[in-house]
Amino acid sequence: MSTGRRGQTGNPARNRGGLAARAARRAGGGAVQAVLILVALFWLVPSFGLLIASLRSEQDNSAGGWWRALTAPSQLTGQAYAALLERPDFLDSFWNTVLITVPATALVVVIAAPAAYAFAWLDFPGRDRLFLLVVTLLVVPVQVALIPVAELYGRIGIGGLHLFGSVAGVVLFHVAFGLPFAIFLLRNFFAAIPRDLLEAARLDGGSDRTILRRVVLPLGAPAIASLAVFQFLWVWNDLLVALVFADTGAQPMTKWLQSQTRQFSGNIDVLAPGAFLSLLVPLAVFFAFQRHFVRGVMAGSLK
Repeated sequence: MSTGRRGQTGNPARNRGGLAARAARRAGGGAVQAVLILVALFWLVPSFGLLIASLRSEQDNSAGGWWRALTAPSQLTGQAYAALLERPDFLDSFWNTVLITVPATALVVVIAAPAAYAFAWLDFPGRDRLFLLVVTLLVVPVQVALIPVAELYGRIGIGGLHLFGSVAGVVLFHVAFGLPFAIFLLRNFFAAIPRDLLEAARLDGGSDRTILRRVVLPLGAPAIASLAVFQFLWVWNDLLVALVFADTGAQPMTKWLQSQTRQFSGNIDVLAPGAFLSLLVPLAVFFAFQRHFVRGVMAGSLK
């Protein structure tokens, strides 16, 4: 009898597993799910209000809050979107946002993947110290580098094109500040890959480049997708870097929307549809990579 009791209480891992299982079962109850649904609906109220406001005229928005349209559906119209899409400056800012976000995301992934593989599986002098330096760069705030990088951009020109005020300058800044987190994230994921797989690939004559391309990258697809989503959202929604490094011809939508604010009025007929359109693209990207994103985020806790 005492042995049985010891077997039931003397295994901390089994007890933790039992507590986790009971907590998971309780979290799956109807009451908890109802609370989570209410929280999600409450969280979506600002976005829903923004959508309704973007579908109302300027006069209706000035007369009262967006919730009045729920009892007067005739207020809803798409004229604000039609007028906004006819503005060349908005369309230019949209394409500038695409030209900034896509290269900044792709370059971070392309550079960080081999660097993370090197830190995880290659032995070279100073590897640990160099990785510690990369981790240290995670705590450096963006604001610290704005003035020094702006001065550097003012002195650098490539083929007569100055980096300061250009799309290329904004892209390079985002790539530089996105790489430390990207390398840290991918390195931790790559290090969890079983060593036997890599050794088997080396026995088959695979080089490091082949192992990275055919073994590590396919297994690391969830982490790479998570990194791409994170980087895409950060760059797409950035305003601070755009305010400093992008001039009028290279400004993304965030800076364009900020320039549309008026001193004595909200300019809601422009800001509401513009903000909602800027919301649709990252939302679509998130849902497109949702499965890989969740797998990449949960990978560290499951291994």
